[in-house]
Amino acid sequence: MAKKTKEVYLYQKLEKNKVRCRNCAHLCLISSGEKGICNMRENHEGKLYSLNYGKLCALEIDPIEKKPFFHFLPGSDSLSIATVGCNFKCKSCQNYKISQASQVEGKEISPENIIKIALQNKLPSISYTYTEPTIFSEYALDIMKLAEKNGIKNVWVSNGYWSKDLFNLIYPYLDAVNIDLKSFEDSFYVKYCQAKIKPVLETLKRLKGKKIWTEVTTLIIPGLNDKEDNIRKIAQFIKKELGKETPWHITKFCGEISWKLKNIPDTSIEILEKAYQIGKEEGLDYVYTGNIPGLKSENTFCPRCKSVVIERKGYSIKRYDKNGKCPRCGRKINLILK
Repeated sequence: MAKKTKEVYLYQKLEKNKVRCRNCAHLCLISSGEKGICNMRENHEGKLYSLNYGKLCALEIDPIEKKPFFHFLPGSDSLSIATVGCNFKCKSCQNYKISQASQVEGKEISPENIIKIALQNKLPSISYTYTEPTIFSEYALDIMKLAEKNGIKNVWVSNGYWSKDLFNLIYPYLDAVNIDLKSFEDSFYVKYCQAKIKPVLETLKRLKGKKIWTEVTTLIIPGLNDKEDNIRKIAQFIKKELGKETPWHITKFCGEISWKLKNIPDTSIEILEKAYQIGKEEGLDYVYTGNIPGLKSENTFCPRCKSVVIERKGYSIKRYDKNGKCPRCGRKINLILK
């Protein structure tokens, strides 16, 4: 077993030194000497250890819009961190070199030092991103508790494949989440992610129930999840279960940089614009296209008078709102500003 590991927070000890990991929705049954599906949790003689605790493979200062968050602290920067590992095997993954890493690599940085970096750079938030924060949840939680004490917001960018136990453990310290809702077809999750859709939908509903600010992202992949019926069902779910004010990011797929879908063509502007139109037809207030800078559908428009409230070009923004309200008609624009 790798050195300097940490016993995980959520697992169940069973007979014959077996354990049940209760961190994510896979609920892996792990025998002694074996690892879970994420490859980052190992059973050592009946105790389950995190192998990637405190070992950062990425530490950057990013615009919050890059996550993407368009309604949470718009125009601010966020300290973005990750360790290796993921509980999905997404063939479309663009960070597969770190998400699917078999070896634990990274620079050791304590939770206390993460907070110091955020404070020194006067950053209002820490983003747990790039890979899947569920797989470094112990490290993330230890940082999140310190962040809350220091007035720093915590945001997760996640696939949403959480156990209920994990949700209950982290939500008191969670300020915002962007969840990938990859499709509304379970067959897509099974074939292209080695997972199921139900736990993702359950996580989204729990977030809504706790009034945690949530944005949703769907990567549109030509021929796989771009059918109108699938896109419309996602929009309908968001409106019904999360609320029409929930931002929905519809983003371009690039086959060349994907893990295992390099032969699939990039998503066209026409497909993204059609998905955008479906979202608006279904009554969502805020629908955005992503990964194609310069489209008007990157902007935030007032749902009432259609005036531009936030103008975006890539990660650069211009705000026209008046303390979160439309500058023209005064309607509240569902922004989290502090």
